[in-house]
Amino acid sequence: MGGPRGAGWVAAGLLLGAGACYCIYRLTRGRRRGDRELGMRPSKSAGILEEGTSKGQLCGRSARPQRGGTWESQWSKTSQPEDLTDGSYDDVLNAAQLQKLLYLLESTEDPVIIERALITLGNNAAFSVNQAIIRELGGIPIVGNKINHSNQSIKEKALNALNNLSVNVENQIKIKIYINQVCEDVFSGPLNSAVQLAGLRLLTNMTVTNDHQHMLHSYITDLFQVLLTGNGNTKVQVLKLLLNLSENPAMTEGLLRAQVDSSFLSLYDSHVAKEILLRVLTLFQNINNCLKIEGR
Repeated sequence: MGGPRGAGWVAAGLLLGAGACYCIYRLTRGRRRGDRELGMRPSKSAGILEEGTSKGQLCGRSARPQRGGTWESQWSKTSQPEDLTDGSYDDVLNAAQLQKLLYLLESTEDPVIIERALITLGNNAAFSVNQAIIRELGGIPIVGNKINHSNQSIKEKALNALNNLSVNVENQIKIKIYINQVCEDVFSGPLNSAVQLAGLRLLTNMTVTNDHQHMLHSYITDLFQVLLTGNGNTKVQVLKLLLNLSENPAMTEGLLRAQVDSSFLSLYDSHVAKEILLRVLTLFQNINNCLKIEGR
């Protein structure tokens, strides 16, 4: 199926379808002299990213994504509670310090300490070398367990840390077991919440390559629902995720079968933000390209 008929199918498918604090202080402050003697510096290959800034570096066995996707990474410099290292670019933890931090994160039940530890771990996971170290230290399950925490702020910080860790393709193999839980939280939680956005960013990273996209098959209709009801930031994040899926011919059928409300057409209104409109148009183009590849 091709030409006008193919385009019509695309349109039809879319439309239808304190002591502890001292220990922390000692952990993060007492080691600075040794770090500086070692000349510790941020990895140039990974860099430090502002909150919500895209990351173009893929770390691990592959030099770059299979497709032209965009990696999302989080760096929290002013979050409250703050990073245990005060968010300084020079305060990058080494393997021994990361191991202590992971032990602290696993052993404490103090929500303030858990949150600060997750922020610190997430910031350090913005460095390519630490993405591998944290995995080798068994840190991914420790962080992953926190996405089930009843404290929404802790849940968000855990998702942000997993998001940074997911830039490493070897880490994705371990992180994929959390995809279903993340999807449930994204689609059942409060609309436009920090947890929802953090979950969407993680899912976007996990779908830059085709390896784990099939795990979102049953959630495509939910994605369109959030797209139509969310605010501008949420719409953009959902579209980034849908664009990843739309570049994979294996996901085309699922996108076409999604039950989408007719209000989807409102995204073509002249008053819609340019960053949203362009992504919607690209979504259609990607699906049409996949149909041509399949000879339909």
